[in-house]
Amino acid sequence: MVVQRYGRPRGHGSGAWTVTVVLVGSLVGASAVAGCAAPEDPKAAGDPLPTVRNAADALTKAGSSKASTSMEMAAGGTRVTIRGEGTYDFRRRTGRLQVLLPKDAAGADEHRPITELLTPGALYMKNRGAGVPADKWVRVDTTALDDGNLVTGGATDPAAAAELLRGARQVTYVGEVELAGVRVAHYRGVADIAEAARVASPQVRGALAAAAKGFAKDTVPFDAYLDGDGRLRKVRHQFSFSNQGRTVAVASTTLLYGFGAAVEVTLPDRRDIYAGKIKA
Repeated sequence: MVVQRYGRPRGHGSGAWTVTVVLVGSLVGASAVAGCAAPEDPKAAGDPLPTVRNAADALTKAGSSKASTSMEMAAGGTRVTIRGEGTYDFRRRTGRLQVLLPKDAAGADEHRPITELLTPGALYMKNRGAGVPADKWVRVDTTALDDGNLVTGGATDPAAAAELLRGARQVTYVGEVELAGVRVAHYRGVADIAEAARVASPQVRGALAAAAKGFAKDTVPFDAYLDGDGRLRKVRHQFSFSNQGRTVAVASTTLLYGFGAAVEVTLPDRRDIYAGKIKA
């Protein structure tokens, strides 16, 4: 079951976003200072390229799932990890995640989980901190982000992670492994971001197009694990971007399980969206 309630968020002027909301960038800067039944065996026969490229379609057919995310960042000898848990609807391209910041990543021992609502073209965050009132949400236009929200929110949008595989090339079949009690086929390759954006689903196309322009490299190495129904169970992408003159290496991992899970996404009313400046 999927429950969605949409408020009417107001638009934001240029003054409201003088400082870009980049959760990952702020974390790296601050830290530098301080189950379901198993399907049949995976189908490894045939050409691995179309198999991987069609993973997003298999998820849309599945409808929804639970999701766990992990984003590891390394810059200048400093390494931090952000983790998330939630659910995602692959048909509506909406989801809800609770993202937990690591200790001392922003100069404090404990941090309240950040609630993230993922929607086509927008990311909503609550408990964002950095001057945002506790009862307010921050809305970010993902089509205006240099990375298309592949790394900004501290968790890669599960649909974007799968759609990025539509640009897969140089794909090789590595072998079968067991993942959380399920036999999956392991594939390795690189994804062309621009190509993925060109053929992606309309709801994700704008964000991937922004990423194609924003990343220094056109390709992203990946490891993808598909079950016997062609559904993506795990994907790990390796990104790199520049933050304040430093190169930041990011490994984003998304785990999908519990297919058919209920997804509830209630967008905040426009009066609950913060329109002030956001600290980096």
